[in-house]
Amino acid sequence: MTTKTNFPVIVVTGLSGSGKSTALRVFEDLGYFCVDGMPVSMLPKLAEMFQEKDPKHRGLVLGMDLRQDDFLQEWEQANAELRSVGLQIQVLFLECRLKTLVTRYATTRRPHPLESTELGLEQALEKEKELLEPIRDVSALVLDTTDYSIHDLRRIIQEKWYDLEVQGRGMRVHIVTFGFKYGVPLEADLVFDLRFLPNPYFDESLRELSGKDKPVADYVLGTEPGITFKKKFLDFLIYLLPQYAQEGRYRMTVAIGCTGGRHRSVSVAEEVYKTLKNDGYSVAIEHRHLELG
Repeated sequence: MTTKTNFPVIVVTGLSGSGKSTALRVFEDLGYFCVDGMPVSMLPKLAEMFQEKDPKHRGLVLGMDLRQDDFLQEWEQANAELRSVGLQIQVLFLECRLKTLVTRYATTRRPHPLESTELGLEQALEKEKELLEPIRDVSALVLDTTDYSIHDLRRIIQEKWYDLEVQGRGMRVHIVTFGFKYGVPLEADLVFDLRFLPNPYFDESLRELSGKDKPVADYVLGTEPGITFKKKFLDFLIYLLPQYAQEGRYRMTVAIGCTGGRHRSVSVAEEVYKTLKNDGYSVAIEHRHLELG
């Protein structure tokens, strides 16, 4: 089996009902060859056939989940076979809050793959989340689709997968700012609460600005406790991330929150972004609730 340079093999998986079909259509529009529902044991052979006979597509994208009986059992074997010939699977993992998934299933009236006389819908969803946790941990990108429309999801996948392709491999850090009143991002590996910092919302001259604006950043981080917190927080992250990398983690989502997700969290996140970028990390930033806060 010969290999193509930068030949991508992408698996789209995650919680049932979280948007896998939409994600596959996005990759198809981007020029990838997409297959849904194929047994994972066939992945190495399909990759071999594809790269030998299909020069037209950018890569191979496979939709896989617990509907395939051998998905979890054969996953490691398929990975090992591809690694032996210089290919590595990149995983896009989609998830969603339980309440939203239940609503989506109620709308479509389709059964969950784990649902049975012993397991109701909510228990089946919880069981699926537990079973897929090891694959989530090694995913290149985890997306919480709870608050995304179909159009939002298309845009986010296009933007974030492009970032991954440009940045290449290595520890990837995704910084997400959010407002606690809108909910903590489901995909977060680390969550930090900044509601103890001075709040620009109560200064009328700053209220309509955001943490991207210098007057707000100076208000939040230019006096105590912001000055000391900024130094300690950045030092902490620079120390912490290599520890995760040594344990085999190559993706971390750092969620930074304040009340509305507009001022304090954004100011601090912008500093984190610049620091990690200068330190050589592949880093992306998303201000999830900036326009809501």
